[in-house]
Amino acid sequence: MDNIAFLELKYGNIYGGYPNYFVISDISLLVFEPHSKKIFVESLSINADVNVVFVNTKVNELGHTLGRIKYVTNLKTRKKQRFHEDFKLEERDLDFEFKKSRGVKRYIKGFLMKNLRKYRVRDLVTFDGRRDLFLCERAGVDFKYCNILDLQRVLNKECNYLFSLNKLSVVTGFEQTPNSLRSNNLNFFVHPIAGRQLRPKSAAYDAARLLMVHQEYFEHKDDFLMKAALILNKIQIQQEEKKAKEAELAKLKEETEGTKEEETKATEAPKAEEAKTEETAAETVESTPASEDASASETPPAE
Repeated sequence: MDNIAFLELKYGNIYGGYPNYFVISDISLLVFEPHSKKIFVESLSINADVNVVFVNTKVNELGHTLGRIKYVTNLKTRKKQRFHEDFKLEERDLDFEFKKSRGVKRYIKGFLMKNLRKYRVRDLVTFDGRRDLFLCERAGVDFKYCNILDLQRVLNKECNYLFSLNKLSVVTGFEQTPNSLRSNNLNFFVHPIAGRQLRPKSAAYDAARLLMVHQEYFEHKDDFLMKAALILNKIQIQQEEKKAKEAELAKLKEETEGTKEEETKATEAPKAEEAKTEETAAETVESTPASEDASASETPPAE
């Protein structure tokens, strides 16, 4: 029986370059033997001296995205630095970075073609893998002998919801130990040497999560769909509670601003009345001498 392989890539755009030009930093091919349940992990890290922008996603307990933070990593040293939105490379420097990034294509092609043949991979599974496949093909990889399955598309058609791998990890109850991968209904042994490659946020780790999602869906579909529905329901409740809270805060803010406005008016009213009284008094003072003078002029002189 042919093996199933799960392909995952990590990539980003050159720091200071074009946002749509991507450079692969890590690539992993996790191979699963259905008959023996054995798992093999093949990984490749690119060590070109190029600074690449990555996005770190923060999620809650349901796998729902709370925020994203961009950061920069040098692929050779793996040192991180802060990302600055306004940083731009000069054309000459950018061309030099392009030249360095293009040099890694032969390593990507060699890595994938060798392992696809080595493990006799017929079925290749990706997750939202259109760009992954494009980047590999641009490096010269030929997938014509593989049956490619994009699991995100399959699940989107089934559930009418665009799942992220983070949410699906919650749905499947994904758990990793030094020598195993576990989910709601499955438990696979992983050799400790292979297990060391499954570091969180790595391409190999995502490939392991993808394996468990794939197997849970195809081997325990009813249970998978039920748990997926429960997670979606919880996410919807969270969103509704968030909207209600935001509406309450907005109403409270509006009431507070209204109260302040009323207090301001209440404070300004006596001042305005006082000013009006003073103005009236001033007019009275000004008119009094004129009246007296007029009276005096009408009085006949004393004899």
